[in-house]
Amino acid sequence: MTPSRAALLADLRDESRRYVASYVLFNQAIADHLGLHPTDVQCLNLLSLEPGSVTTGQIAELTGLTSGSATRLVDRLVKAGYVRRERDAQDRRRVLVQLDPAAMARFGALWRELAVDWDALFDQDTEAELALLIRHMRRTTALGRRQVARLAARGPAAGIEH
Repeated sequence: MTPSRAALLADLRDESRRYVASYVLFNQAIADHLGLHPTDVQCLNLLSLEPGSVTTGQIAELTGLTSGSATRLVDRLVKAGYVRRERDAQDRRRVLVQLDPAAMARFGALWRELAVDWDALFDQDTEAELALLIRHMRRTTALGRRQVARLAARGPAAGIEH
């Protein structure tokens, strides 16, 4: 007897919560290893996917942070040596955030080391299964962005100290 759709969705919700918690804790371990804040690790991750330099405003958009929080994040990354601020050659009023190649080479080496196990995890999967996983990840990434915006629009929860 195959499980019902409702039972499968309930199982998927539970496993999704475990997956997210596992990844958050994994991200914390990487941050601890590098001496960074977990948000800083993911910002570096996102910046490494961008084709070039970005502004602090673009970092705020990429991360869902406020402009003030994005500025503090960039300050921490500058202090840690992962990025530098430079004036835009085309528009001297704009300040661009550029990744430091040497620091990012070390950051990338850690990710490549850990990616060996990640890649092996999918050795038994077919191309169709991999495509399904990619589709799922893209959809959940988009949903996550929408949920971040939804929570940001609400503001802090009542009774929660910030």
